[in-house]
Amino acid sequence: MIYVISVIFFALIVGLMVTFVVQFRRRKGYQAEDSPPHNTRLEVIWTVIPTLLCVLIFYLGFKSFLNMSTPPANAYEISVTGQKWQWFFGYPNGHTASELHVPVDRPVKLVMTSEDVIHSLWIPAFRVKKDVVPGRYSKIWFQAIEPGDYPLLCTEYCGTGHSDMLSRVIVHEPGGFETWLRDADGLLDTLPPAEAGEKLYLTKGCTQCHSVDGTAGIGPTFQDMFAGSFATRDGATIVVDEDYVRESMLDPAASVIAGFEPVMPTYAGKLKDKEITMLIAYFKSISRHAPQEPASSDADSDHSDQPDLPDNPDNLDHPEDPDHSEEK
Repeated sequence: MIYVISVIFFALIVGLMVTFVVQFRRRKGYQAEDSPPHNTRLEVIWTVIPTLLCVLIFYLGFKSFLNMSTPPANAYEISVTGQKWQWFFGYPNGHTASELHVPVDRPVKLVMTSEDVIHSLWIPAFRVKKDVVPGRYSKIWFQAIEPGDYPLLCTEYCGTGHSDMLSRVIVHEPGGFETWLRDADGLLDTLPPAEAGEKLYLTKGCTQCHSVDGTAGIGPTFQDMFAGSFATRDGATIVVDEDYVRESMLDPAASVIAGFEPVMPTYAGKLKDKEITMLIAYFKSISRHAPQEPASSDADSDHSDQPDLPDNPDNLDHPEDPDHSEEK
C-alpha cells in the first residue's frame, strides 16, 4: 500500500509541476495576473489528507515492525555467534555448524551475539538484517516458504576478512531438517580421527586465519606445526604438543607464537574434548615432525605367518627319499 501511495503522489506532483511549468511559462505579450493570497479550503485539503495518510503509513509500518521484532511462540530457536571471520550456528541438541540449516514452513528465531567486534547478519532472500554486538544478544526471526540454498553474509565491516565472512541458509524439505540434524550430530564419530579433524578445521572457522599449505596468514600455518619448536612473543620456546594445542584453543592468548598478534578468540564452550582430540590427530597427520604410524601391507603380514619353505619345492613330497630325484 505504501508503494502505491508513493507512486500516486509522485505522478501527481511531478505531473502538475510539468504542466504548470509549460502552461505558465513566461511569454511575450502576457502579463502576470494577481493571484489570491490564500485559499482556506485548498489549504485544509492538502494539510488534512497528507496527515491522515502519514498516520496510516505510520500505523502499518509500526505494526510490521512489531511483527518483525516479536518471534512467534512456536519458533525454532538457533543460537548464532559471529567472530572474525566466521558464523557459528548452535542447535538445541548441542550440534554446531558453520551453515544455517532450517526447516521449511516453520518460524525460526536467531539469538545472536559476537565474540569480538560488531558484525551484522543479513539474509537478503528473507529480508532480515540485524547487528550482532559483543556483550549483548539481538534477535531476529523469519519463516522460509521454499526449500533451497540462500546466501548469508556480514554487512558490517569487521576487519581484514570481512568480505570472506560468508555462509548460506539451507532450507530443508519437510522432514529433512530432523534427519540432517540427527545425522550431522553423529557424523564425526563415524570418521577416522584425522579425517574428522580435517572436517572440523574446514567448518569451525580455522581456515580464516590458518592455512595447511605452509602459507602464514593472520595466524601460523598448521602444516608441519605439530611437534615443531617455536619461539613465543614473550621470548620463550615451546614445542607444539597435545597440551599446547588444547591451551591455544581454550586460552589463545596464553602463549602466542612470535610474529603473530593475540587476536584469536577462545573456543571454550564451542569445541568438545573429543573434537579437540580429532583436530590434534589432523595436525599430526600434516606435520613431518610428528611421529607417523608405521606403514604395513597385508602381504607382509600374511607372509610373516607362513613357515619357512625349502629352496627346492621338489623335496616337499619326499623330504627323506634319497632316490626321489632319480625316480623322476
